Amino acid sequence: MIEVRPFETLGRADHGWLKANHHFSFARYFDPKRLNHGALRVWNDDEIAPNTGFPPHPHREMEIITYVRHGAITHEDNLGNRGRTEAGDVQVMSAGNGIRHAEYNFEDEPTTLFQIWIEPGVEGGTPSWGTKPFPRAQRAGEFVPLASGFEGDTEALPIRAEARVLGATLKAGEAAEYRMGTRRHAYLVAAVGKIEVNGIVANSRDGVAITNETVVTVKAIDDSEVVLVDSP
Repeated sequence: MIEVRPFETLGRADHGWLKANHHFSFARYFDPKRLNHGALRVWNDDEIAPNTGFPPHPHREMEIITYVRHGAITHEDNLGNRGRTEAGDVQVMSAGNGIRHAEYNFEDEPTTLFQIWIEPGVEGGTPSWGTKPFPRAQRAGEFVPLASGFEGDTEALPIRAEARVLGATLKAGEAAEYRMGTRRHAYLVAAVGKIEVNGIVANSRDGVAITNETVVTVKAIDDSEVVLVDSP
């Protein structure tokens, strides 16, 4: 089963410095039909104005993956971690039993990103944070794990969930295939470009919710950049 969720139907919030689009119920946006997709709980499509950001705030019991599309984001937390993640790269924060952090756009241009929350497989644990570059050229024509809870994904940032976040860049006409296990859920978004998912068309920034499909084939109609979450 494949359900396309057009970008225009997403929840919206405009705070001036932050323009947010919510694929799932979040903050003041609530849709009982869009609470989660498997263990995937949040997918926010955010634009953060220059020299603004999220002041210190707490999280717990969540795996939070940030995929930067344009610009850069700077992370700071109460554990002493600080780092900058720029376009095409990924950061992961395992909130564990509790962490307090801030995220700022210290750039002179807007930063756009996907922030993805996945429910952990096990509660508690010491919180952690990490960031890693993933050059777009290294995921040309195929899905590459960016964050993963599977032992074999040694190049991906680790998360505490039986899930994967993958990325692919495709030239127009190219296709990439991803094989899912049974009883799994996939959700994908083209950050850029128009695509077909198992023959069904989705535009840039549309959400595509997938269940009961063992093989997911994404074909690029335009040059495209695709992010996919595979979760239990």
